[in-house]
Amino acid sequence: MTRSMIGPAETEAATAPRIGMLGGTFDPVHLGHLRSAVELYEHLALDRLHMIPAPQPPLRGRPQVAAEARLSLLEAGIGDTPGLYADGRELKRAGPSYSADTLAELRAEYGDDARLVMALGEDAFSRLADWHDPERLFALAHIVVIARPGYPIAQTQRLGELIGQREVADASALMQTPHGGLLRVTLPSRMAISATEIRRRLQQGESVRYLLPEAVERAAVARQLYQTNDYPTDGCQAGE
Repeated sequence: MTRSMIGPAETEAATAPRIGMLGGTFDPVHLGHLRSAVELYEHLALDRLHMIPAPQPPLRGRPQVAAEARLSLLEAGIGDTPGLYADGRELKRAGPSYSADTLAELRAEYGDDARLVMALGEDAFSRLADWHDPERLFALAHIVVIARPGYPIAQTQRLGELIGQREVADASALMQTPHGGLLRVTLPSRMAISATEIRRRLQQGESVRYLLPEAVERAAVARQLYQTNDYPTDGCQAGE
């Protein structure tokens, strides 16, 4: 959908900024991440999509390279892509990276009327009830779940209770309010690219062409990132 499709009754919703947050370890950022980000930006008619590397997500394992290097690769991968923004705010925090804290910062920056969206994949969504203060997520933002057709996720009772009656049918309905909704989307391009396989290929000196943006590939090779099985010593505890 586009802003031009929004009717007169939705004028107030149409004038509010639409801001997205897409977190991850981006270890490293690849074409699957970036293509999903572009399609999400377009589908929700966002004004800006913050792509935020996490130094140590509490429910994941450690990343292979330091957070600052992953942010640098993300900046290289995004380049001049309209609407996408490499946001390193979580790298400045000590301890685990809680999404609710990041959403609170974005809410304070963009205001109470902003349509704030946190996007995540189905795998992460299936564990949402185990996240830190999950009710606060909906108090601050909408949740958009990027579906993976063919990979059904069983919904637990706790997750069902958390979702309640929040789910809406489309982006237009979601954007009628600043926060509190849930939308599932299936993006057009489903690129089954594995960051684990990319790391293995880089470590073995194998080609990663057409898996990474050229700028990311050049930077990773030049800096000899992922060419060892050693993990960083910066205390990170994140995964893909």
